[in-house]
Amino acid sequence: MSVIIAYTNPPEHVREYLEAEAELHVVRPNKERDKFMELLPKADALIGAGLPVDRELLDDAPGLRVVSNASAGVDNLDLDLLTERGITVTNTPDAVVDTMADTMFGLMIGASRRLMEMHELVKSGQWDRNAPKEWFGLNVHHKKLGIIGMGGIGKEIARRAKEGFRMEVSYYNRSRHEEAERETGAVYEQLDDLLASSDVVMVLLPLTEQTKHMLGTEAFRKMKSTAVFLNGGRGSVVDEQALITALQEKEIFAAGLDVFEEEPLPADHPFLAMPEVTVLPHIGTGTTETREAMYMEAAAQCVKALRGEKPEALVNKKVWNEGSRQQFKK
Repeated sequence: MSVIIAYTNPPEHVREYLEAEAELHVVRPNKERDKFMELLPKADALIGAGLPVDRELLDDAPGLRVVSNASAGVDNLDLDLLTERGITVTNTPDAVVDTMADTMFGLMIGASRRLMEMHELVKSGQWDRNAPKEWFGLNVHHKKLGIIGMGGIGKEIARRAKEGFRMEVSYYNRSRHEEAERETGAVYEQLDDLLASSDVVMVLLPLTEQTKHMLGTEAFRKMKSTAVFLNGGRGSVVDEQALITALQEKEIFAAGLDVFEEEPLPADHPFLAMPEVTVLPHIGTGTTETREAMYMEAAAQCVKALRGEKPEALVNKKVWNEGSRQQFKK
């Protein structure tokens, strides 16, 4: 029987599902390090979110065959090394789409209309007359939204923007997404054109060598002074110091961020003292229903791979090239 280590605590129904398929151990590496290290050499699969899976860990897990990330992102994994060792990697892109789209749309409205800033002003007793013009924000409806990174989440945001708020939607992606164009009416643009013409710029990119600090000083200088900048991808896609400077110098109007270069945010981080920055605690997928769906999707992918069946949410497709499947015949 295969051995699965769940390093984050799965919901009860997911635990029961995994226990019916394998020998399951639920161990938190940060709290039960010795137990985790004792079980690691026996593990066929790891399932959870956030654990760095690097050379040091893999050297202690010679029998590992599957790593199933209960998240859409995989930047906690050394994908090149996992692929080199023939270890299948899966993630959960489908489970997060609608919830993440809801969060980013909420962040767009909140940052544009200064909702959290107004919330604090009211709670601190500063609302003693009709709201002054200095408190006004910006409209969202009928504006132009530019999406950088058009995957499933971007497509759903584009649909909400077009149908619900009558926004003009453009996008930049590594390659054209013709299905999204047909379904949502989004228009492909070069990055510089998108930055210069959009009222809202939303980043939904994964972190790679190519995307690290992709949005920096030059990008913010191209944007409108009334633009709202949003990041729901990965923190390090944005040069945070460049964003801070752009806000301080009024090169853009506001920012809404769910991800950061360092998480949690340090107590002295400039964002925390900037009223024009709306910050969330990396909670874009943070509903009970979605987190349970993510873990169930991760569990199903994990079990399928252990059975020698190709998972739908396969990250490193190279391991399933002809001749690579012998690893699963254990």
